[in-house]
Parts: sequence; structure tokens; C-alpha cells
Amino acid sequence: MTSTHLALFQGRQVRKVLHKDEWFFVVQDVVAVLTDSVDPRQYIKKMRSRDQPLNEGWVQLVPPLSVPTTGGVQKLGCANAKGIFRIIQSIPSPNAEPFKVWLAQVGAERVQEIENPELASQRAREIYKAKGYPEDWIEKRMRSIAIREELTDEWKDRDVREQKDFAILTAEISRATFGISPSQHKSIKGLERQNLRDHMNDLELIFSMLGEAATTEITRAKNARGFVESKEAATEGGTVAGRARKELEQKSGRKVVTSENFLPEKKTRKIAKKD
Repeated sequence: MTSTHLALFQGRQVRKVLHKDEWFFVVQDVVAVLTDSVDPRQYIKKMRSRDQPLNEGWVQLVPPLSVPTTGGVQKLGCANAKGIFRIIQSIPSPNAEPFKVWLAQVGAERVQEIENPELASQRAREIYKAKGYPEDWIEKRMRSIAIREELTDEWKDRDVREQKDFAILTAEISRATFGISPSQHKSIKGLERQNLRDHMNDLELIFSMLGEAATTEITRAKNARGFVESKEAATEGGTVAGRARKELEQKSGRKVVTSENFLPEKKTRKIAKKD
């Protein structure tokens, strides 16, 4: 299933399509922005003829997707972020240079993080701080990332390797912890494709950590192997956190899951309305 929206790319509109839960961008729109070409399709043909490896992988990189146009729905070549970055590398236009420089910088930082994993943590802290997150929340978020990584490493060691399986197991912990699925949790907070945990309040983060830490311990204690046994451990781990959540809600008279979130742009809009 796909849905279409417009994105801003260097201040100009580029059509994007949500396909298999991932954004794909119309390639000829991106090329038009970066090259100012009057005929993006011809430019793409010439670009592919110059870059043989790109041309050979084009079908996998740029699948045709249904995109609404003024003349009706058309099949247009689209690429996800990774694909767009690969295409940008093959565009000699000066307009593409800032993106190439940025990609080179990102690549250099990634190599540094592989050599020194602490750098990744430091950069994550800096990003959260720049977005306006408070220090105490950042500390909890960083701890939640570490607990999450410990759990996923445990799953990998126990023959659970598919991303879709990770998603199912995570949802199982979430349902047992909060009594709702991750998608329902996001809906309560008014989120769409944003990272749910980046918008959790303190208690939600704490109970998420408890559910995943408990799952890790139970997985080890039962020596769970494979998806089925890991799912049983995930349910039990989430249940531990779920019981604690229910007890807190009973004694405090307040729900742990709320619409509160750390979404700066939403907060800004609310303040503007009050003024």
C-alpha cells in the first residue's frame, strides 16, 4: 500500500510515496531540483549511460511506483533515501556538491564511530540536546538505547536475526508492558513516522526499559532459542513491567501512557496559539 505526499528538497517540492513503510522519492523530481534540467528523464538516461554500475542496479534501486499526477496516477521511478544518495553521487551538477560533502562527512563519522563506539553515544547526546531535550531525559534515553542493544544482541545470539522478527518481539513486550501496541501508543501521542521512544515521557521510558531488561534476563535464564521461545520470553518480560505499571497507576490514580511527548514543533505551535 502506498500514500503520496510532497517533500521539500532545497526549498522545492519533491513527490514522495510511502511504500512498504518507507519513504520513496520520485527520482526525476530530485534530478530536476539538483540539475535544473528542463528534461529530467533525458538527464537520467545520460547519467545512467555514464555510470555503468548505477545502470546495472537501476531496476532494484529505482522501482516504479504509483504516483498521482495532474494527468492521473502514473508509474514513476522512485528511490528510498539510500537510493537517492547513490544517485546524487552520479550527478556532476554544482547543486549536488553540498549533498556530496555532507555524505562524505557522514561516512567519515561512521568510520570513526566503528573505531570508537563512544563517539556514537556522544553524537546522539548532542543531537538530542540540539533538539531541545532536557538533560535528565537524555540520560534516560541513552540508557534505554543501551538496554535495547543488549536485548537485540541477545536475540541475534539466539538465532533471531530478521528485522521483522525484532519488530514482532518488540511489539509483544510493548503490549504486555503498556496494554497497547506500538502503533496505538503512537496514535495516542499524535505521532506518524516519528520514533516513539523519542517522544516518551519519563515513566514510559522507564517502563520500556524495565520490560526489555526483564526480557533479556528471562531469555538468558530460560536459555531461549529461536523466535518462538524468544517470543514467550518477551511476553513474560513485558508482563513484569506491565504489573509494575498497573500497580503504579492504581496507587497514583494516573495513567502512565499519555499524549505528552517531547515534540518541539508541537510545543511551539501550542505556545503560539496561546499567544
